[in-house]
Amino acid sequence: MRPFKVLGIQQIAIGGLDKDKLANFWVDIMGLEKVHTFASERENVDEDILRMGKGPFAVEIDLMQPIDAEKKPKVHEPQLNHIGLWIDDLEKCVEWLTAQGVRFTPGGIRKGAAGYDVCFIHPKGNEEFPLSSEGVLVELVQAPKDVIEALS
Repeated sequence: MRPFKVLGIQQIAIGGLDKDKLANFWVDIMGLEKVHTFASERENVDEDILRMGKGPFAVEIDLMQPIDAEKKPKVHEPQLNHIGLWIDDLEKCVEWLTAQGVRFTPGGIRKGAAGYDVCFIHPKGNEEFPLSSEGVLVELVQAPKDVIEALS
């Protein structure tokens, strides 16, 4: 039996070479609220974090541009970069999925841009871990208590 639950969508991450153009659409035209920024040389990302909805039902929209378009990871390729899923028990989830043969990206569980513990399922399997998310990068995000209560 699976020792964790996927509670809902935590985020959708969209990449481009110019996050100002992305913000023009998502903030100026669509009216989403910019709540935070995040930059990481190690992850080659400069991002604006937007929100739609309120409280535990809010969904994050991350607008990402590479700090250096020639370096990896290339957060702008593909443009729909990844989806984030709220998980009720991230450690148990990762342990169980790893035992099933799911491949994760390097870095393990760590603090993400929004301050929650996160890790990523690799979009492609390999010999050691043949299971993957089949082409889509998936971020697993530890849900805080209010989200767990609201979405369980």
